[in-house]
Amino acid sequence: MKWLDFNTKTVHGKNEKPKSVSKITPIYQTSAFSFADLDDLEDYFRGKNDYLYTRMNNPNNNDFASRVAALEGTPDAVVTSSGMSAIMVGILAVVKNGDHIVACEDLYGGTYQLLAHELREFGIETSFVDFTDHSAIERSIQPNTKILYSESVTNPLLRVEDIPTLTSLAKKHDLITMIDNTFATPYVLQPYSSGVDLIVHSATKYINGHGDVTAGVVAGGEELITKARAKMIHLGCNLGPFDAWLASRGLKTMGLRMQRHIENAQALADRLKKVDGIKKVYYPEYVSERGNGAIVTIELAETADIEQFFKSLSWVKIVPSLAGVETTVSYPMGTSHRSIPPETLDKLGINQNVVRISVGIEEKTDICEVFEQAVRQAVLT
Repeated sequence: MKWLDFNTKTVHGKNEKPKSVSKITPIYQTSAFSFADLDDLEDYFRGKNDYLYTRMNNPNNNDFASRVAALEGTPDAVVTSSGMSAIMVGILAVVKNGDHIVACEDLYGGTYQLLAHELREFGIETSFVDFTDHSAIERSIQPNTKILYSESVTNPLLRVEDIPTLTSLAKKHDLITMIDNTFATPYVLQPYSSGVDLIVHSATKYINGHGDVTAGVVAGGEELITKARAKMIHLGCNLGPFDAWLASRGLKTMGLRMQRHIENAQALADRLKKVDGIKKVYYPEYVSERGNGAIVTIELAETADIEQFFKSLSWVKIVPSLAGVETTVSYPMGTSHRSIPPETLDKLGINQNVVRISVGIEEKTDICEVFEQAVRQAVLT
């Protein structure tokens, strides 16, 4: 082809396709895909071509989704722009105006906000229930109830959900079960094998694991994921190709990371139970044979100075998130749960002395010592 102008050549070049196959999935950093002719374009809508527009689909998003589905043991998955958008499209794949949800009361604050306020404006009501009381769950089920929603390990007090009982109740009443598996991760727990219909993740957390991506995943059966994917497309909740590529790269080390996270978290929980100045240590006793997760939550004694505790943490960062390779702390009252009504927080036991620790992969003795020192400083002040 003869180029007529320098600017035309600059834009188009030769655009040759590589002859070699990349060992790693390339980054398809494109907003749209091109077609040879109108028949080729029509083949997309016939299901013969996979990609049209990145908001709908992209090879990096597919690669990431398929990896998570394989780990969760589900037939399908769809990735989204954040954990909250994953929760939203998963819920909207099931419910519509006039429907009802029964959710555990000890939820992540962002999920509570979505269920209690945002979805309510669209005519979707939610009852928040103590999920340790199974009779209370049944009493809350209404004729228009569609979903039982919970977290496999709750945020921030680490209650382990009784998933077999929950799925049994759901089947009895012909309901969909939806579980946020972010804290447990598929390394520790695969709720689909216990009958859960939809599993959601903030892939921002342990799936990516490096604190440099915001992403979400919904995993489940093909029929529900097809509906969730349609919601993702129409509501514009797609994940960008580069973020999907980064998340796929981070996911490859999740097993190694989680093993170290869990070992360190168990060591920290055991050590902090012996430290004066700590009223309570929250850490699950049994989640699965692979361990109990990487989060430890503590409640300092009433005599402790919470501000001094945070000031005394040395190299540990204060962040409103979790699950990076570095140890961090979060203040639920000031970040993740500040939107929850005070009376609910009081009922749950989330107060001004509760601190959530995301245990990293550093040397465990260093982790234990920095928290012991911070507690000592908080009590002495």
